[in-house]
Amino acid sequence: MFRGNSLEQILLSVPALLIAITFHEFAHGYVAYRLGDPTAKNYGRLTLNPVKHLDPLGAITLLLVGFGWAKPVPVDPAYFRNPKKGMALVGLAGPAANIIIAFLTLVLAAIFEINLFRGTGYLAGMMIYTIFLNIGLAVFNLIPIPPLDGSKIFSAFLPPKIYFGIMRYERYAHVILLLLLFTGILTPFLVFLQRIVLNALILIVNVLPL
Repeated sequence: MFRGNSLEQILLSVPALLIAITFHEFAHGYVAYRLGDPTAKNYGRLTLNPVKHLDPLGAITLLLVGFGWAKPVPVDPAYFRNPKKGMALVGLAGPAANIIIAFLTLVLAAIFEINLFRGTGYLAGMMIYTIFLNIGLAVFNLIPIPPLDGSKIFSAFLPPKIYFGIMRYERYAHVILLLLLFTGILTPFLVFLQRIVLNALILIVNVLPL
């Protein structure tokens, strides 16, 4: 993950960050809305306005260490026919949106013959930041630790007794997650997963008839 605090890096990373966070949270709200939950829409979160979705600490963390989070979209599972399945789909929507954004960015680079990894210029730089930030956000949020999206997906496969047992300790999971993040324990594993996702997307793009 590219990171740093130079003016050039900020100019490259901020637009990419806004794209990643906005589409991630919009996807959560949109899928919840499609499943019958109007909560996100009622709170004004069913929007592509990035200001509505930014979490200051999560945004700073994403820029500095490559992994972070946005302001969670409010979801009420009581509206879903199957609450656990509904929450899993809503949870999956955010990371899926980020992977799609990264993929489409690679496709655009291939169509316009932009060499992202050897090229220079603002456009190539912003595109590579967009790819890495979106993949990073997707991979990080798939960790099965509350309140990340992965916990909602993982919980859909748990028996009710185990699920509610885990949820009793949800408030402690936030602290554990921050400790893992800022101590760097998770970083090698997450970077490894990022590379796998990136290589898979590049492989798919390379076989497309572009």
